[in-house]
Amino acid sequence: VHDSKGIGTAMYRTMAIVDREMRRFRRSPILIVVSMVFPLVQLVVLGYAFGGNVKHLKVGIVDQDRGVPAVRIRELAGAIASGARTIDILEYADPGQALDDLRNGRLNGVLTIPPDFSRRVLARNEPKVALIADNTDTFVSGALAATLGGLIGSYNRPPPRTQRLQGDATLEVVEVYPYVPYVQYLLPGSIVMSIFMMAMIGGGIIFIDDKARGLHEGYLVTPITKFELIAGFNISGALKAVLAGAAIMVVGSFVAGIPDPLAPMRILRLMTVIVVTSFALISMMFMLMARVTDPLMPRAMFGVLNTLLYFPSGAVYPQQGFPGWMQVIAAIDPFTYSVHAFKSLLLKNTGFGAIAGDLLYLVAFSVVAMTVATLLFRRQL
Repeated sequence: VHDSKGIGTAMYRTMAIVDREMRRFRRSPILIVVSMVFPLVQLVVLGYAFGGNVKHLKVGIVDQDRGVPAVRIRELAGAIASGARTIDILEYADPGQALDDLRNGRLNGVLTIPPDFSRRVLARNEPKVALIADNTDTFVSGALAATLGGLIGSYNRPPPRTQRLQGDATLEVVEVYPYVPYVQYLLPGSIVMSIFMMAMIGGGIIFIDDKARGLHEGYLVTPITKFELIAGFNISGALKAVLAGAAIMVVGSFVAGIPDPLAPMRILRLMTVIVVTSFALISMMFMLMARVTDPLMPRAMFGVLNTLLYFPSGAVYPQQGFPGWMQVIAAIDPFTYSVHAFKSLLLKNTGFGAIAGDLLYLVAFSVVAMTVATLLFRRQL
C-alpha cells in the first residue's frame, strides 16, 4: 500500500511539473511559431545551400594572340556567358592587372591565350591555353575547370561540312595557391560561428536572463543614458566574443595546417576582422533582444539565426550556386563579409586592400544595429 502511495505521489509531482512547463510554453505564442518555423527554414535553406548549379563565375580573358583561332576561343566563352551563364567574361589587355584582380577576389579565374596559340594551331604543334584559377574555393575552381574544359572540347570539334584540319588545343590549369584541404576551407566559417555563439550567449541569453531576474533594476534607477547602457553591454559582450574568436583562430589554424599562422602582420589583420565582427554581431543581438522579455526566446532564435546567417554566407558552399532569394540574404548577412575577409587572410594571405569593403560593411552594420538597439531600449521594466 505504501509503495502504491509513493508511486502515486511521484507521478502527481511529475505531472505537476509537466503541466507547469506546458502552461509556460502556451504563454509564449511566438516561441511556438518559431519552434514550428525553424524546421521549415532549415529544410529550405539547407536544401538550396548545397548542390546548386554554380553560375556567374567571373573569368578574365587575356588574349595575347588575337589570331582567328583565339577569336574562336573568345566567341565560345561568350556563348557560354550568354547561354548557360556559368561564367561572366571580362577582357583584359594587361595580364598583370588580371592577376591582381584574381588575387583580390574580383575574378574567379583568368583564361590566358598565349601569343603563339594561332601558330601552334596551324602547325598542329600542341596549342595550349591556360586557366589560372583561384583554388582556395574548390567548388568554384572545379566548376570553372569543368566549364572551360568543355569549351576546349567544343573548340576541338571541327565545324560541320569542312575538310580543314586544325590542331587540337588543350587546357592547362594553373593553381595560384597550394592545395586547400576542406578543413582549411571551413575554418573561416568556424571562427565566425564561435564569435556568433559568444554573441548569442553574452548578447542574448545572459542579457534576457538577467533582465528576468531583475538584475537590471540597479541600472535603470541610475541616471545613465540608454546609449551608455547599450554601449557598455556591447563592449563587454564584444570582449568575450573577441577572446572566443581569437582562440578558435589560433588553435584552428594549427589544426587545419594554415601556413605560418603566427605571422605578426597576418595576426594583426585577423584580429582586426575579429574585433569588427564581434561588434557587428553583438550589436545585432542587442538590436534583436532590446524588447524581448521571455528567457526562452534567445534560445529559440539561436537555431533560426544560425541557419539564416551561417549557410547563406558561403562558409560551406559558394554563393554562386544559390538561388536569387538566397543571394539577397547573403548580400545583407554580416556573416558573408566576415567569412570573405577570413578566407582572404587565412587562405590567400592578402592585405587590407582585399578586405576593405568587408570591414566597411561590418562597421556600418555595427553603427546601424547599435543605433536601432538604443532607440528600441526602454528604461522601464
